[in-house]
Amino acid sequence: MGVIVGPRVIDAGLSLVRALLAPVAVAAGYPSPAQDYFDGRIDLNEHLVKDVTSTFIVRVSGQSMEQAGISDGDELVVNRALEPKDGSVVVAVLDGELTIKRLRITPTGVILQADNPCFPDIEVPALSELTIWGVATRCLHHV
Repeated sequence: MGVIVGPRVIDAGLSLVRALLAPVAVAAGYPSPAQDYFDGRIDLNEHLVKDVTSTFIVRVSGQSMEQAGISDGDELVVNRALEPKDGSVVVAVLDGELTIKRLRITPTGVILQADNPCFPDIEVPALSELTIWGVATRCLHHV
């Protein structure tokens, strides 16, 4: 089961990272001619965080979302202000338990779908208490 460990608040007064930006895309296939310089810095806040007041980082524990590219130990950028939609990867609270799953809204009810065939989907029973805590927008994956 994919669960989260300790959401962290992103401090609105601090920049996450200002990293150097390469001036060209780097080929993942055959090498291209190398560039000898970098083209300034980019602020990762602009690329990762759309709303600082409602964005959190959560660490993933478990393998139930591996086929979505979300692995054990990864960190997700989660926005609590976004409206969850069918197909969104969400942090859900089901009967008091936190989990990360893909939200599926069907004519017969709500399913929290695992993106790993080794894990069962969770059909949310009618009398269960389900809260969508936030919508994942980015996965910070270790390579």
